[in-house]
Amino acid sequence: MENYNAMKIMIDFGHPAHVHYFRHFIAEMQHKGHTFFIIARDKEVSLQLLQKYKLPYYNRGKGSKGLLGKIIYLIKTDFVILFKALSYKPDLYISFGSPYLAHVSRITFKPNIALADTDIAQLSIWSFVPFSDVILTPLVFKKQMGKRHLFFKGFMELSYLHPEYFKPDKQIMHELCPDGFREYIFFRFVSFSANHDMGQIGFDKESKISIIKALAKDYQILISSETALPAELEPYRLKISPEKIHHVLYFTRLYIGEGATMASECAMLGTPAIYVNSITVGTLEAQVKYGLLFSFRNTQGVLETARELLAMKNYKSIFQERRKKLLAENISLTPFLVWFVENYPDSVKQLKTNAEIQNRFIKLYNDN
Repeated sequence: MENYNAMKIMIDFGHPAHVHYFRHFIAEMQHKGHTFFIIARDKEVSLQLLQKYKLPYYNRGKGSKGLLGKIIYLIKTDFVILFKALSYKPDLYISFGSPYLAHVSRITFKPNIALADTDIAQLSIWSFVPFSDVILTPLVFKKQMGKRHLFFKGFMELSYLHPEYFKPDKQIMHELCPDGFREYIFFRFVSFSANHDMGQIGFDKESKISIIKALAKDYQILISSETALPAELEPYRLKISPEKIHHVLYFTRLYIGEGATMASECAMLGTPAIYVNSITVGTLEAQVKYGLLFSFRNTQGVLETARELLAMKNYKSIFQERRKKLLAENISLTPFLVWFVENYPDSVKQLKTNAEIQNRFIKLYNDN
């Protein structure tokens, strides 16, 4: 479709989740005639996802560890992206809290739209907020960031897990259980290497082993882990193409993990989820109120809650009803973003004067 006001948009992905956040937005905007220059960090399966979705990208490297390394990488990447921007000449920058795009936007005098949902990530927030024209966050975001801060009624994960976009594929069960289906429990362990994760805890080695061994007596165990696993748990590590992970989460009997993103994804899908981490954020607290998520600061009580959820009769229909309530009160984020960007900056004024304008993006729920 031709668009005579087509924009050139630069976007940066720093995490695999960011690919999911924006992939439908990119597809819909491209259909309208807009073009993109995608920059991506080589983190976990980010590049693999971009290749699967046939999205061309520029690889900005793996990043760095340690404070000094992060500072050096920040400066270096700012310069690299600046040169790319001077060549591409974008009309607008958009990302999930990319400091690099925010910095470059100030130098090139083009607007930067930043999204965020982790209200405890102080260092990350202040690396892009002062340089951004608009900061979009969920309504349940617990911090106020000034006049440029706007709220949407929803969650980042609804940009790709809203029923408008996600249809569960039962074929995944045959792939996971070729010898006959057996209910499975999905565990997620993280590296705690992000800035906001420093000093935080989830499972220790002993609790990983004891909880998994207790549940493995009756259920198949699948594990996704950013770090090495104890030797006796390594056979449970999930080996699957990364774009299929949300089908795995939809059909899992229970999610238990340290990962906030996957816990939130399960809530969007109506899958019972237990989140175990010493930190929490406003989005997860909202999902607890919907009855879709159970949140623990340590492992005390996790096994007992898991057993209660596993013993629940008609759990799927109960959790799908809770999901329906969430969907009836929150927007489908992708069409909202398309509207917001295509109508920028007038969309900023509209949202400021009438926040209810976004209710048009609350979509009727359709059973999957």
